[in-house]
Amino acid sequence: MSNENLSNKEAIDKLKDLVNRIDIAMMISFPKNSHYPYMTPMSRQEVDDDGDIWYLISSESETSKNLQSNNKISLAFGDPGSYTFLSIDGIAELSQDKSKIDKYWSKFMEVYFEKGKEDPSIRVLRVTPVESHYWDSKTNKFMTLIKVASAAISGQKIDIGREGELNI
Repeated sequence: MSNENLSNKEAIDKLKDLVNRIDIAMMISFPKNSHYPYMTPMSRQEVDDDGDIWYLISSESETSKNLQSNNKISLAFGDPGSYTFLSIDGIAELSQDKSKIDKYWSKFMEVYFEKGKEDPSIRVLRVTPVESHYWDSKTNKFMTLIKVASAAISGQKIDIGREGELNI
């Protein structure tokens, strides 16, 4: 893989593209009295123009409780079918911003919040990336394996994709 570090708008555009393509991340928070992180799958609501990633979560969730004592958070996105991955370490901020709740509310959210949009446990979670690294192949998994095998046999260098830091 070729190394391609991106900054500013290019980094935000790449982050948006990858998060929107993959959608589900393993959200990793850090419990106060544990030696191990807590992980849960989460679907994003939006990646904004600043590169912040937004979620709706419950104040009763383990993630929300963990963030009360440690606002550091990690997101791990992965699509093995396309050999595309994204790792984000960032800072989390929880709020009860009604305008954001209105913006991100959908029928799908009713599954998680029985009292609807007025549920007092709804929290808006903003993740501001501090460090990000991506791996993005140019083809699907099968074609990547074919290219790697061909390069191994022929000894030729091939470009199977890009990896790098996203400096937002």
